[in-house]
Amino acid sequence: MLYQLHHRINKSVKPLNFWAQAWKTQLSLTSILPYNFDYFIRPTIAHLELIERITNTYEEPEFDLPYTEVDGKKTKITEEVTHSLPFCDLLHFKREGNHDHPMVLLVAPMSGHYATLLRGTVEKFIPDHEVYITNWKNARDVPLKDGGFTFDDYVRYLIEFQDHLGPNTHLIAVCQPSVPAIVATTVMSERNNPNVPKSLTLMGGPIDTRLSPTEINDFASGKDLEWFETKVINTVPRDFPGAGQRVYPGFIQLSGFMSMNLDSHVQKHYKFFGDLVKGDGDSAESHRKFYNEYLAVMDLPADFYLETIRKVFIDHRLPKGQVHFEEKKIDPKAVNNTALFTIEGENDDITGKGQTKAAHDILSSIPKDKKHHYEQPGVGHYGIFNGRRFREEIAPKIKAFIQDNNK
Repeated sequence: MLYQLHHRINKSVKPLNFWAQAWKTQLSLTSILPYNFDYFIRPTIAHLELIERITNTYEEPEFDLPYTEVDGKKTKITEEVTHSLPFCDLLHFKREGNHDHPMVLLVAPMSGHYATLLRGTVEKFIPDHEVYITNWKNARDVPLKDGGFTFDDYVRYLIEFQDHLGPNTHLIAVCQPSVPAIVATTVMSERNNPNVPKSLTLMGGPIDTRLSPTEINDFASGKDLEWFETKVINTVPRDFPGAGQRVYPGFIQLSGFMSMNLDSHVQKHYKFFGDLVKGDGDSAESHRKFYNEYLAVMDLPADFYLETIRKVFIDHRLPKGQVHFEEKKIDPKAVNNTALFTIEGENDDITGKGQTKAAHDILSSIPKDKKHHYEQPGVGHYGIFNGRRFREEIAPKIKAFIQDNNK
């Protein structure tokens, strides 16, 4: 019922959105008029843009990475889907020419935002790596005939992508997929799969959420599964391709995230309005880019979401050695040929200190000289995989680790 109501509200405000866009465009053409007239017009345009943005529906952003620099030369990039499954595309950032670089599979979180959240991560690795990424699809767009999607399906997808790419792949899981990445690597090792990852890098992953629990951890573990089932699971309305799919809607997750830092978001929008009035185009554009990404959310398959809550945040199955895949208990000690690198942020308020490092105890058969841990000072959760500290300090360490284990 909530999803249907949200959808109807979005449809009802569309005329207001179009009206604001039209008037903003029209008034923007008055730049040829005298400055004193412009002084009164700018606040009006700023108000119209706020109305336009508040009433907008933010769809999946573009990666928008047309070029990179390889060995000092400008090189064209083509986005290419190399393997497609109902809930995910394996996207390759194919660079023009032939390059002998390590192959990296970036596992983006299936946690509400699109894979473009890792745009900065992709951009940093493209110049000297063959980069692939899991481009998860919005569950509301997956037809009901394609079935649902479970935690085991997530693991199967990762194994299938690894098999598609072959034996020389380095797996990098950012945040939420750290747990299924460990499970997939374990299953492949138990089966003596030759395509098991050469290295596994886990960044800010909730591997053992009993350690340094955050507000998000407490929220997830403080309620039983029935509460999530009845309060946040909805059915996709008929206007979408995935009509009938049971999902955890992106708009519910977004409202939860925004409510945690509501004052900050309000102040940023006040500043945005002021920047528009002052004519500070660079600051205004920076605000647009951030919120175009932040406000673009996707629905999660209900089964996957509920199983993740239960297995990761309520039952803590991985650190307790109680994970099953396809009804068979797995043994992470089977992993002994995949190098391990874990990364945490000093100020991470989503994945607490030690939660990712816990992978070292779980994957205990990996030799000590092939296991590394790094804590980045002065960064929060998103700073682990984006921003200046990531580019200058974290990424070079990951690249060196991959290079050392690429033989």
